[in-house]
Amino acid sequence: MTYDAVIIGGGPAGAMCGALLGSYGRNVVILEKETFPRYIVGESMLPYCYYPLERVGMVDKLNAASFVKKLSVQFVGRSGNVSQPFYFHEHRDHPSSQTWQVKRSEFDEMMLKNAKEKGAKIVHATASDFITNEDNSICGVIDVQGNQYHGKITIDASGRNGFATHRLGWRIRDAHLKKMAVWRYFKGAKRDSGRDEGATTIAYLPQNGWFWYIPLPDDIVSVGIVADRSYLFRDTHDQAQIFKRELENNLWIKDHLAAATPIGKIHVTGDYSYRSKHISKDGVVLVGDAFTFLDPVFSSGIYFALISGEMVADVVHAVLGQRDNITAEDFNQYAVQFCQGVENMRKLVYAFYDEQFRFADLLKKHPHLNGDLTDCLIGHLFKDLDELFKGVSEFAEVPQPLAHGLPLSID
Repeated sequence: MTYDAVIIGGGPAGAMCGALLGSYGRNVVILEKETFPRYIVGESMLPYCYYPLERVGMVDKLNAASFVKKLSVQFVGRSGNVSQPFYFHEHRDHPSSQTWQVKRSEFDEMMLKNAKEKGAKIVHATASDFITNEDNSICGVIDVQGNQYHGKITIDASGRNGFATHRLGWRIRDAHLKKMAVWRYFKGAKRDSGRDEGATTIAYLPQNGWFWYIPLPDDIVSVGIVADRSYLFRDTHDQAQIFKRELENNLWIKDHLAAATPIGKIHVTGDYSYRSKHISKDGVVLVGDAFTFLDPVFSSGIYFALISGEMVADVVHAVLGQRDNITAEDFNQYAVQFCQGVENMRKLVYAFYDEQFRFADLLKKHPHLNGDLTDCLIGHLFKDLDELFKGVSEFAEVPQPLAHGLPLSID
């Protein structure tokens, strides 16, 4: 049979897209190679995740779950001094100002079940290759067992595995953001009190490195170090020794982990910043991490997954209301809009890693930019932020927008 949409991957982007298309009454199948629940990192959400989640009926489910409530983000200097936290509700009094620190195995399973409830068919299968027409347009995928799934559109939500980018040779790594992350989990770590208990903490290290500190359910925290490879592995490749060494470089982290017990193994990843050369070609479109990933510093990964899944579902539904064939150019507006939001966050990420940049310096000189800066931190990225980055450019180099990422036929 031919589906309206074949989605590769059941993570947040694929599940969001599948749930919305299913709620529209579209015939959609999600191919997921793993059995949920499964482990994945990336536990912190931006407040603006609220809006796509609300559209597919997930907000009440998340509020009823045991996830830690996240009300702010704070920054900690190497000496242990904590900045004035960015409290989301002080910027915008709305239910979205309370977001969540999630255990991804549980959150992703909830999202996939929700997609099924909304009408998406879930098939546990590993996609192997595209099915193409004579004109080289894509009309579906074949799995490793030889089963074929034909679709009017194939939506690549395969995450960092990059189903399309690897087969089409599209992945382009960010030459500037060559960072590595080393992370693990701890039980019994210290938590701040009151409304700061669920805050995401970004704690500085030398040479533009930093810790993340994310409180999770069951008295567990996710703690990671992000830095250049040369900094992390300067005197050892022993990851436990790296953690022990870097604790001495941030007193707040050292204090919060003093009584904690490490659990599970240490995880490592690197060279994770990239964008696809194209966002679509005839018959296929990319969403979430399958298209781009920036950096973990401002927790934008889940948000970009959700919002891109939402955008693509709306485009697909609108086009199929007029005709059965979906072309690369149908995603032109999606490409331009989505890349605009990604570029705004990319500029902030570049500034964060610039040795000359400090948020306090920016806001001391330009206090009127506090609103726009907070908008970036909460995910309100699809707006004109030129004035903000004009101010940022006085302290840090602001990158030019990447030229790639548009649909194949118009690039």
